[in-house]
Amino acid sequence: MKMKISVLASIPLALAMLVHPAWAQPSRLDVVKARGILRCGVNPSFAGFALPDSAGHWRGFDVDMCRAVAAAVLGDAAKAQYVALSAKDRFTALQTGDIDMLARNATWTLSRNTKLGINFVATNFYDGQAFMVKAASGIKSVDDLNGASICVIAGTDTERNLADFLGSRKIKFSTVAFENDDNVAEAYLAGRCDAFINDGTQLAATRLRSPEPKAHVLLPESIGIEPLSISVRNGDEVWANVVRWSFFAMLAAEELGLDSKNVRAKIGASQNPGILRFAGKSEDLGAMLALDRDWAVRIVEQVGNYAEAFDRNIKPLGIERGLNRLWKDAGLMIAPPMR
Repeated sequence: MKMKISVLASIPLALAMLVHPAWAQPSRLDVVKARGILRCGVNPSFAGFALPDSAGHWRGFDVDMCRAVAAAVLGDAAKAQYVALSAKDRFTALQTGDIDMLARNATWTLSRNTKLGINFVATNFYDGQAFMVKAASGIKSVDDLNGASICVIAGTDTERNLADFLGSRKIKFSTVAFENDDNVAEAYLAGRCDAFINDGTQLAATRLRSPEPKAHVLLPESIGIEPLSISVRNGDEVWANVVRWSFFAMLAAEELGLDSKNVRAKIGASQNPGILRFAGKSEDLGAMLALDRDWAVRIVEQVGNYAEAFDRNIKPLGIERGLNRLWKDAGLMIAPPMR
C-alpha cells in the first residue's frame, strides 16, 4: 500500500517535468543571478549596434538590449559582460552556454530555430540586405552588376540570398568571402570587389566610418526583409521569458509615454491602469518572471524605452525608423499586453 502511494505521488512531479523540462535543471536565470554578471554575445565591430568607445565601454543598440536584461535581472544595467563573436561563432557560443543570450544582428530563420536549437525570443530590429558600390563606379542598380565581384560575409544567410537573388535575374557574379565583418568591409574599401552586400544598417555603418562616406552609395534594390532577433538557447522557457519581456518592456514603455527622464515621476502621478501594472503597483508582473516588482521600471530608468535606444544609437547613422516604428505609427513593432 505504501509503495502504491509513493508511485502515485511521483506522477504529478513527472508530469510537471514533461511540461516544464527546465525544472529538471537550473534555469539560466538562476545561473546569471548566482554569477552576478550577464554574458551577452554581440557583434565585434558594428557602429550603432555594438562597438567599444575610446574608453573601452561598449555602446550600441544591441548593447542596450543586453543592458535591459541586466537591469531587470541583476538590478544594474552595468552588470553585463560583452562577448565579441563572429558570424561563424555566434550560435556555437549560445549552444555551449558560453553566453547567456545573443544580441548580434542575427536573422530569425526556420533552420536556425529547429536545427541549431536556438530560441529567437523577439525581433528587435527589421532590416533588409542591400548593395553598396563606389559612387565613381557608374553602377546604378543590381542590373549593372553582371560580371561583378561581390564582397560577402561567409557562412551567413546573406551569401545564400545573394545567390538566389542574382541567380533568379540571370546575373553572373563572383564572390569574395570573409569570415567577419571587418575583413569584408576592408576588402571592399581596398577595391578587392566591385560591390559589397550586407544588411542595410551595416552598410550604412561602414560608409559612415570610411575615409570618404560620400564616395559610396547604396543601390535602390533591397533583398527582402531581415528580422534581426535576440536569442537564447532552446529548452529554458523561464530564461527565454525573462529576456523576451525585458525587450517588450522597452516597447511598452514607449507606447505608455514612459522614458528614462520621466518614468518615476509619471508613475507616481498616474492613474492609468496600464502604467500602474507596468510599474508593479497594481499587479506583481515580476512574480510571473521570477523577478521583483520594479524590474520593468529599472529597464526604462537605466536604459530607456525603445525610441530612446534607437535615437541614441541608430539615428546618427542616417537611418530612419521605418518598419521599426510602433504599430500605432504604421510600423511592425508591438509589445504583447503586459497583464
